[in-house]
Amino acid sequence: MSQIGTHELAKYPFLAEAGEYLRNAGLSLDHLGHSDWQPIVEKAYGRIVVATSGQIYDSQRFEKIDYDADEIDMEVLSFIVAIILLKSTNINTLARRFSLSEARRAEKHLENDLKQNKKVNFSLKIIQELFSIQVKVDNDEFLMSVPAYVQRAVHFHEKEWKLVNRRVSNGFVYLNAHETVRLIRTELGEYINSRIKSLDLPPLPESFVQRVNDLVELAKKFSETTYISSEYPPCVKHGIEVLEKGENLPHSGRFLLATYLLSKGQTVDQIAPLFKNAPDYNERTTKYQLEHISGSSGSGTKYQCPSCEKLRSESLCFATPDCDGIINPVQFGKKRKNP
Repeated sequence: MSQIGTHELAKYPFLAEAGEYLRNAGLSLDHLGHSDWQPIVEKAYGRIVVATSGQIYDSQRFEKIDYDADEIDMEVLSFIVAIILLKSTNINTLARRFSLSEARRAEKHLENDLKQNKKVNFSLKIIQELFSIQVKVDNDEFLMSVPAYVQRAVHFHEKEWKLVNRRVSNGFVYLNAHETVRLIRTELGEYINSRIKSLDLPPLPESFVQRVNDLVELAKKFSETTYISSEYPPCVKHGIEVLEKGENLPHSGRFLLATYLLSKGQTVDQIAPLFKNAPDYNERTTKYQLEHISGSSGSGTKYQCPSCEKLRSESLCFATPDCDGIINPVQFGKKRKNP
């Protein structure tokens, strides 16, 4: 992406241009390991800690338009040091949590930039170049092709995301700024995580080592192992295994786990710990969502486990011969009665 300004790099430090910024500043890893740069290391460590708590780093300043020169250095360099620390730990759970938190941060900045006429083209260029999605502008609305929209919206269960509830014209779905960037959150998180995985790590400065050790200790609280019953259908087993690895299970996969386990008589309090390893885990939010799905939050609507056909359409079906004859995961292990 050519001609990116330093103000944009402070908001989107995961872009490839951040490496060029580092080179132009004449900085190397050895420089950053010097005691004069220790505040950068501490900020990078704090950035990761915030992410592991399920919060969004720098969440108080999304309405501020620009960063000053010192802030630009701090934002870009702390991100670079953070991914170096994460690569050094080689702990997937931490990397996933950080990637999702940074994706949510970038999402906020993208949303604000989409609302500003002078920055809308740059924001759309990020979306196009990173994810090959062409988004058109029509006054204050954004148009995404139906195939691109469906590919992403299929993972959301809220009614407003269903295509039948959207304004569609000439093969394009109309969206506001928030909806446009929300659709790419998962892909953005995966992109940031790929930057961590692909990092070619040189020997660490001594000043980095202690914070790496601190992160290893921090990761231990996310290392709970979940018992996977042999009676669970393969789609449910797969979802639990994804969470156990600290990877991001899409909303539709979490919905499957919640509705299936609720149908088997488990309570919200029994199910909630299952999601503790999720990159975006937040205890309060998890409990609220589970209570909503169970119908105990006051809505009165108890959601049912999705059908096998629905799961196949969302790439969540991992059928084995034991699944023959069933049309819903709750029937797994039971002999289907003839009509």
